[in-house]
Amino acid sequence: MLKKWFNTLFVEETSNTFIQFFRSLFVGGIATVADFGIMILFRELIGTSESIAAVFGFIAGLTVNYVVSTFWVFSKAKVKNRVFDFIAFAVIGIIGLGLTELIIAPFAVDGIFGEGFFVKNSSFSSIIPTDKYYIVGKLVATVLVYIWNFCARKFILYRKVETD
Repeated sequence: MLKKWFNTLFVEETSNTFIQFFRSLFVGGIATVADFGIMILFRELIGTSESIAAVFGFIAGLTVNYVVSTFWVFSKAKVKNRVFDFIAFAVIGIIGLGLTELIIAPFAVDGIFGEGFFVKNSSFSSIIPTDKYYIVGKLVATVLVYIWNFCARKFILYRKVETD
């Protein structure tokens, strides 16, 4: 019984939305580690702006997400050509990147609109230095953009096609 449950959740191919959502949480976690790691590397070690660092993090996370998702979460693509499949996957991700940039902006010292609202009106600087607020913004964006990415990919790109 436990083996069947394990296989259903982790091994067998599935079109069950709940199981795909569950699996995509793992994939999203791995992709988020890549995304955050690269973002923080570019911001803290290389010194790029928060917005540019977020783009590099996005590219790393998107690549990890695509590779693992297409083999483990969404194994049946509507688009059979891998190049077009990746492009469609990336377009959904790019929309997510736009959402991420908009969400991070109020938390950024040097964001796409300049100094963000929460940095200008800092009331938590005794807890978190204002130059680290972008990480809080990225956490908020991660949750919201994850929901967007999963729903768009599941229901647009990898929707089960009914056959007669």
